Amino acid sequence: MVAGRDGRTKGGEPMAAAPGRSLPGSRLLAVAVLASFVAFLDGTIVTVALPAISSALGGGLATQQWTVNAYLLTLGALILLAGSLSDTFGRLRILRLGLLGFGVASVGCALAWNPEALIAARAVQGAAGALLVPGSLALMTSAYEGQARARAIGRWTAWTGSAAIIGPLLGGVLVDAAGWRWIFAVNVLPVAATLLLMAPLRDGGRLRTTALDLPGAGLAVVGLGATVYGLVEQGRLGWSAAPVAVPLVLGAAAFALFLVREARAPAPMMPLSLFGARNFRVGNMVTASAYAAISLGSFAVTVFVQETAGFTAVQAGLISLPLPAALLLLSGWFGSLAGRYGPRLFMSAGPAVAGAGFLLMLTVQPPVRFLTELLPGLLLFALGLAALVAPLTTAVLGALRKEEAGIGSAVNNAVSRVAGLISVALIGTISGGTLGYEGFRQTALATAVLFFAAGFTALVGIRSPERLPPGR
Repeated sequence: MVAGRDGRTKGGEPMAAAPGRSLPGSRLLAVAVLASFVAFLDGTIVTVALPAISSALGGGLATQQWTVNAYLLTLGALILLAGSLSDTFGRLRILRLGLLGFGVASVGCALAWNPEALIAARAVQGAAGALLVPGSLALMTSAYEGQARARAIGRWTAWTGSAAIIGPLLGGVLVDAAGWRWIFAVNVLPVAATLLLMAPLRDGGRLRTTALDLPGAGLAVVGLGATVYGLVEQGRLGWSAAPVAVPLVLGAAAFALFLVREARAPAPMMPLSLFGARNFRVGNMVTASAYAAISLGSFAVTVFVQETAGFTAVQAGLISLPLPAALLLLSGWFGSLAGRYGPRLFMSAGPAVAGAGFLLMLTVQPPVRFLTELLPGLLLFALGLAALVAPLTTAVLGALRKEEAGIGSAVNNAVSRVAGLISVALIGTISGGTLGYEGFRQTALATAVLFFAAGFTALVGIRSPERLPPGR
């Protein structure tokens, strides 16, 4: 049986495929990892190429901002709709559509002749990327049970999490060696590989037979899109500017109407009953706090070491290597432990360890001594993140039924991305307007507080299933 609302599962092998469906475990996992990998990678790889892009295409800071934000805006605004589409029309079908769209948009980015063309292609990339993550994660949730599910999610977490963190380093290498256009053109390779791996796989039909909740989808897009737009622009224009205040008010109103719609609709896009599952509800609270901390802390470290400590872009990428190394080496192990002992311990301890890492960084003084002032904190951050992410994903999706996995994944991803956008949008207020030594310390402290809040929320709110016997 699949996981119920109490998060309990039985068995440890991949689930039998539904009639007409072929989902061999290793191929399925490879598809899920590659499909998500390209979306996560592209969200970060572009960062170090921004000066080269604005130099080649013009537009200065505005081009740099919207090269990043156009992608994040459509990705965050459409991810809920993508989860609903995945559950309605089939995960593999939606994944194929997303991959094709992502590949075409990547080529468009690589060939862009002016800022407007690049920004438009990035927006299409974000929309296609929204189709990739919920469906790929839901595939694994549907195909595995028990500790096998936890191990699979751990491996997925390791590779996709590493993609997001490796991005700046890989982007720097590509920009220096071949030019900025190659950071987009290179996406064609993993897209093509994933489509080839998917060729023999088939969906078994719709998981839900109800009609799409198009009014709910529209309100979700407006609510998330307008809110994200306002938060993005406030850093440049200020909170009181009309282009900021109006979208924020519009977004809040649309989101309120979205909740009313979902409570009353006969076939809601995001059933509010999902939040009746305790681990799903609390897990998303943990997600919001933890991913706000991850985004805030990672951004602060990357900018601080370059602008204040004097590191090069490649050096800034290199200092992030403890994070992907920890995710690759430890996420699968922590995922297996969470499957055996339950996620609560790891969801509580992981953020606490990561928060302690940022407290260690409060000792930073000029000149920066990387080995003694930054590396110990970064190592603890990496260890805590590896302990947290796979158990968090297991707890959130393990609380739902199989047919809810797509929308459940979409909700959780939307929460993480919006939380990250909000925290980075507020970094100027948190740091006092600059990431010098004092501003970095203030931001590191705020990051630690967010991590500690995530760990405390998990400690008091998450309920672990009964311990599973070894080998199950």
